[in-house]
Amino acid sequence: MVGVVALIVVGPERLPELARTAGRWLGTARRMVGTFKADLEREMRAEELKKILEKQNELKGAYEIVEETRKDLRSAVDQLNSPLEGAPPGAPTSTDSAPSPTLGATPSAGRDAAAPRSSPSDAQKEERT
Repeated sequence: MVGVVALIVVGPERLPELARTAGRWLGTARRMVGTFKADLEREMRAEELKKILEKQNELKGAYEIVEETRKDLRSAVDQLNSPLEGAPPGAPTSTDSAPSPTLGATPSAGRDAAAPRSSPSDAQKEERT
């Protein structure tokens, strides 16, 4: 429909020239839209990267603290292991002289602290003996 109106208004001699000009304008407009779209996407990616870098910079301080703590723990373990490395085999160490604590036991619990008690009556029987 648009072609028929253009043929009547412009005439058959100038119609090919008008079509070429319209095609160039349309191509230029499409390239401009494509360039704008690419620039917009590039800016959005740049903003996302900035946010990621900001998060990494925030976490950098925490990472440094973790690394420092790891180094401190490693040096403490090395210091604890160094006296044990120089001792002859079978020699008592500071850990051999102290009795190993029993989980859940207290000094006042006595020898039956680890044994489960079935009822209060059993506990009363044990106290009588």
